[in-house]
Amino acid sequence: MTEIETRPEEVGQILLKVQDDIRQLRDRINHGDGGSINIKDLESALAKTEEGLQMKTEQVINHYNNKVQTLPTALSTRFDPGMVAMEQTWDLKTKAKSEMKRVQDQQYLAREKLRQPQPPGSLLPKRQQVQVSGPSPGQQTKHMLTLRAVLNPMHGQNRQSLNDNFGIQLPLIPQRVENKNIPRPIIGTTVEPLAVLPRANRVDPQIAPPPISEDDARKGILSLLERGLIPPAAELTLDPSPVRHKTAPLHDPHVKTKAPQPEMSHSLAGVKLDITPTKKAEIDDNVTRIPIVPPHPLSAHSTETRTPSAKTRATSASMPQIKTPATLKTFDLPLQPMPTTLPSPSPDQSDGHSPINNAAIRSASSKRGYRFLFSPPPTTPASGDIKHLTHRFAIQNGKIRDTSAEFLSFKQHYCLTWGSIVSMIKHLEKMTQEFSVPIAFINGDKLADLSLEFELEKAPSLDDLLAVIVNREDVEVIMNRPGRRYKGPNGKNVAATRIQSSWRMFRDRSEYLEYRKKKWAAGVIAISWIMNIKMSQVKQKLKQSREDQLEAFRRRAKKFAMSWDRIKQSKRVIIHVSSLGLSQNIRDTIHEFGIRQNTQMARLCDIRDPNVDVIFISPVPLSEETLQYYSKLLGLKAAIDSGNVEDQCVMSERYRIITPDAIKSFPTHRMCLSTLLKYSPRTIKRIKNLIKGREAYMVSGVPHSDDLAVADELDVPILSPEPEVAHLYSTKSGCKRIFASANVDLPPSEYDVYSLGQLHECLAQLVTENLMVKRWLFKLDDEFDGRGIAYCDVTEHLQCYPWALKESRRYGEKWNKKWAQEAAYIKIHAEIADVLHANAKPVQTSIYGTWDTFLEAFLSQGGVIEACPPSESITTLTVDMMIEPNGKYNIVSCGDQIHAETPFSCWGVSVPQSSVEPDVLNVACKKIAEACKTRGILGYFSVDFVTFIDPKTMDQRLWALDLSLHYSDSLAMFQLMSYVSNGVLDPVKHVLNVPMNKQEKRQRRRRLAGQEEEQEPNTSRFGVMSTRLLHTNLAVVHYSVFFQMCRAHGIGYDIKEKQGTVFTLIDSFNRERLGMLTIGDNLQGALATFARNMSVIHQEISAPNMQGETNFKSAIEDVEGILGTTIENADEPEEETNEQS
Repeated sequence: MTEIETRPEEVGQILLKVQDDIRQLRDRINHGDGGSINIKDLESALAKTEEGLQMKTEQVINHYNNKVQTLPTALSTRFDPGMVAMEQTWDLKTKAKSEMKRVQDQQYLAREKLRQPQPPGSLLPKRQQVQVSGPSPGQQTKHMLTLRAVLNPMHGQNRQSLNDNFGIQLPLIPQRVENKNIPRPIIGTTVEPLAVLPRANRVDPQIAPPPISEDDARKGILSLLERGLIPPAAELTLDPSPVRHKTAPLHDPHVKTKAPQPEMSHSLAGVKLDITPTKKAEIDDNVTRIPIVPPHPLSAHSTETRTPSAKTRATSASMPQIKTPATLKTFDLPLQPMPTTLPSPSPDQSDGHSPINNAAIRSASSKRGYRFLFSPPPTTPASGDIKHLTHRFAIQNGKIRDTSAEFLSFKQHYCLTWGSIVSMIKHLEKMTQEFSVPIAFINGDKLADLSLEFELEKAPSLDDLLAVIVNREDVEVIMNRPGRRYKGPNGKNVAATRIQSSWRMFRDRSEYLEYRKKKWAAGVIAISWIMNIKMSQVKQKLKQSREDQLEAFRRRAKKFAMSWDRIKQSKRVIIHVSSLGLSQNIRDTIHEFGIRQNTQMARLCDIRDPNVDVIFISPVPLSEETLQYYSKLLGLKAAIDSGNVEDQCVMSERYRIITPDAIKSFPTHRMCLSTLLKYSPRTIKRIKNLIKGREAYMVSGVPHSDDLAVADELDVPILSPEPEVAHLYSTKSGCKRIFASANVDLPPSEYDVYSLGQLHECLAQLVTENLMVKRWLFKLDDEFDGRGIAYCDVTEHLQCYPWALKESRRYGEKWNKKWAQEAAYIKIHAEIADVLHANAKPVQTSIYGTWDTFLEAFLSQGGVIEACPPSESITTLTVDMMIEPNGKYNIVSCGDQIHAETPFSCWGVSVPQSSVEPDVLNVACKKIAEACKTRGILGYFSVDFVTFIDPKTMDQRLWALDLSLHYSDSLAMFQLMSYVSNGVLDPVKHVLNVPMNKQEKRQRRRRLAGQEEEQEPNTSRFGVMSTRLLHTNLAVVHYSVFFQMCRAHGIGYDIKEKQGTVFTLIDSFNRERLGMLTIGDNLQGALATFARNMSVIHQEISAPNMQGETNFKSAIEDVEGILGTTIENADEPEEETNEQS
């Protein structure tokens, strides 16, 4: 066979010749001409030819594949003498065949040398410069582009190319700009609108839907649903269904846990050693099949140091780059082999880029006879975590073993992030040195993660450093030993520093605590002083404001007194403010304080005077039902005057009921009505508008300092005394002063008692002087309505009482002398303390539970010691009086009290009084009014008297008990009685007369001769009234049902006869309290009607198992007792008359 030369040019000719010979030989064999040819020789020749051809072909292919081509650097030019050209030109004409072959062999050997493995750190040698003849391909391309620009006159570079290359300057021809007509944009939609559901179908869904066209159907089901052509609730079935059902395969558990099939990998991690001895030729052949690892660009064995240029980058880019585990990403990780497949190389053999060095492989194969076998490694989990082998190394005695194989492997693995890891290692070394830890094993992977976390942040804490230690428990035990941190190399200095810092900390902290204590004290003092100054300023301003308001009150009162006669006869507006201006501690103990202030709704009856309009300030919100009731009640005025029920009128224009808007702002604060009105600017403004341009004055309840503020805002006078004066003389001790100055009969008493010793001395003296008095009363100064009262039956528990009686009889009339009473006083005083402690009892145990509680309050605010009348039959009466601004005074009403809950609290009144002779009562009232007038008291006030039969003289005695300088509930109910009966009280005879109706006067005829004289109709009326009716079962009955029930039982008012029952509604929402007034032509009838009404109401609203809380029973008992007494008193004059006759 023809020998194949190594020249690349002749490869094609050789291949063609061999192919032609083979084809001719095959044709001869096929046509039968090869009978003389030996088939074995022919097959042997063909086999040798194919083997030689295959060898030459592999050499040529390897020659072209292993040819290295480089690119010039960015700074070099085409004709740089130091540049190596990419192309090589073969000049076959000028050189001989042998010379060309020699040059080719030299170049081929040089290229083969470059392909051999280089030592670590070596650089590629500089290539020899080759002179290239002719223009380069880049210059040829540039000339071609220039030629095209010259030949094309419309080219943009035509003028410039002719001028630069040929020096021809062409004239500049301006181009004509054609004005092209720009088409105007078409406004509107470019698509036809889609059909939607007609409006008739949207309004009435029962109408059949319109048909769907093919164009609409092509839009899809979603479009038809959105446009409404298919109802939203329609059930759609897709044919064929987009969801196809398929049986899910069930795998065997053994198959599920089977390891996946290994995949081929070209990485060296898949190399394993086969210890089977093989021939040296096979070993060399296998070695040549190992992929060559490109050396590092910077090599210590290179002859010249070069920076990576564009040529080297292009060459390396065309080669497969082998990544180290430190540079791999999760998605780039190769499949890892089994740990026992390939033994790990020593750190000394690793160059930082390849796990196995080529030279080491050759030496190992030559010495031990190993051969390499490539088998695909098993796959790894999907997470791609390559840290299947933990990098562990040790820190011994505060120093790391930097020469150990584990540490070097760890360093090689994390070479790219080694800077931050070194910092963490320093922290670990410092920690182990400080605590003198003998040895600590470090988890390198955790340390690398920790270094990434604290790379740019603060230094890691002690717990963070302990987290990377494998034997953490042992290290913690060593570190937690007391004094361990001072066992290090610098332990003494650390201990000394610790002692000094602890002492300085203790000293500085002690000084700081002392400083903070002083600073806190200074702050408290400063704040207290500032608050004291501000509080003083506020108090000064309030005091000045109070003084200004008081001065304005006095100025308006003086002007009011001067013009009272004119105001009384002219049109005027009365502003009723039923306020209880008591002290705050008393208001806090009153249950339902707002309703307690609303018991005087009958003040509306002041519109009886045609010149008076009323503005009533309600302390609680009123329901519409309550307002309608009062509108109908007050509208009976015309019917009452005429006696005809049909003559009713509308009186709503004559009165206004206003609720302060501050009630909603202070729902839980028990403020008096004046204070609520003060903090209600809208209500104040409304009242101003109502009284604008009209004469007006205000009538308050219990006077309060806020009454002055409200009057100052409204600029109206107040028909009441100054609040301080009223508070002074409304106390139990203050009224005793007025009674003493008025020279009226008083019970034996002592007032202004403020100490326990004074209490014992005064009580002993009173008992000694009045041995006939069995019960003594103790009254608090600031309480009201019989709440602050205690009693003690002293004489029953005194051991020396019989002896004292004998002594009083022995001395006779001289017993009034002090010297006669001295011995008895000493003995009584010695026993009085024990008697009080053992037998004194408060009346209101719900407020003052024990005598000690009452005694504490008594000594704190002062009080009065008073004798209880020494009689079994005692009657208490109340007289309401008024001192006008001009100084005139008169009795407005008078009545006998009714007691229900306690004998010391007024529950109701029977009007007019019938217990005392009018003259005696009028004289006492006149004296008291004069005494009040001299002290600047004006307006409405009430005086409480007690009458009884003196057991010694059997004469009727009248004692003045109490003085209340405010508008009372009994006075308000008397105004209602006067309104519904047109009655007028005779203050001299204490008789309430009712005028006759006009129809009754006309019906009276002249008396004929012989006929008896017709009796005059009874025009006197008696009334029984109360505002304290309480029954919790009333809450379940609405007012409309309640009045129907009363009408069914005959409870009502007769306008013609001026007799019957009238109610006052004071609780609109709970409906547990109400007021009732009964009017009769005699006292017995009024009392009986009152008792019958309460009994009927109690029976109707109470079930056997639902009694509720009520005071009806006790009131009925007291009324029946009074009724029995009045019947006896009425029978006595008749008996006396019969005896005289």
